[in-house]
Amino acid sequence: MAVVVALGAFLMTLFGGWVAQRVTDRRHLVLGLAGGLMLGVVGLDLLPEALEAAGQDVFGVPEALLLFVGGFLFAHVMERLLAVRSAAHGAGSDWGAAQGTRPGGGGRKEGERVPQVGLTAAAAMVLHSLMDGVALGAAFQVGGGMGATVALAVITHDFADGFNTYTLTSLYGNARRKAIGMLVADAVAPLVGAASTLLFTLPEELLGAYLGFFGGALLYLAAAEILPEAHHEHPARSTLLCTVAGVAFIWLVVGLSGG
Repeated sequence: MAVVVALGAFLMTLFGGWVAQRVTDRRHLVLGLAGGLMLGVVGLDLLPEALEAAGQDVFGVPEALLLFVGGFLFAHVMERLLAVRSAAHGAGSDWGAAQGTRPGGGGRKEGERVPQVGLTAAAAMVLHSLMDGVALGAAFQVGGGMGATVALAVITHDFADGFNTYTLTSLYGNARRKAIGMLVADAVAPLVGAASTLLFTLPEELLGAYLGFFGGALLYLAAAEILPEAHHEHPARSTLLCTVAGVAFIWLVVGLSGG
């Protein structure tokens, strides 16, 4: 049954990516919505689950929160290292000058983004979808009621996963075929994860640790990359509304799935 439900997640993920692809003429709105979806997933879904599953304290701080901060810092350090490496090879020779193109020096020209950052972020989304499939399979092992609840959450928020996977890959200058390839991988991942639970079960503590770390990395991408880019050329009220709508959508999903 879990694999059948995962097929619904597969289709919903592809639909999310298709929507992101079709509205590229409103790029600022796409990025605003993607940032809101990512913020909602982190704050309303991933972090609460991580705290519940991995609530053990480490020197007075919950393990999940430490990993959350670690994931944020890891994403930041990796992006900086990749940017420096790209500049050293001549791909971003004007990168330093571009830092002054926006207030606060956070800007980056279109041609100066590092494609590897987008691919790495998309790969993290694929891993997250794989964990969704594992959670789905484990829930059906517990019982039909639990499985139905998790199925609702997975299928509905996989729209956001597909949307974000395609957006992240293409935002950093990767070719369309690569964005579609990552989208397909993200769609297949829940099927693989659900099928894998026929062979093993992921310990709850390990799942909580992963969710905390992934949540921190995702928050960095949303706050430091996606949202600033969304408001760079089109600081419109509609962009802000799309961000709020993205958060509200995830809130609705969490509420319907029973938290």
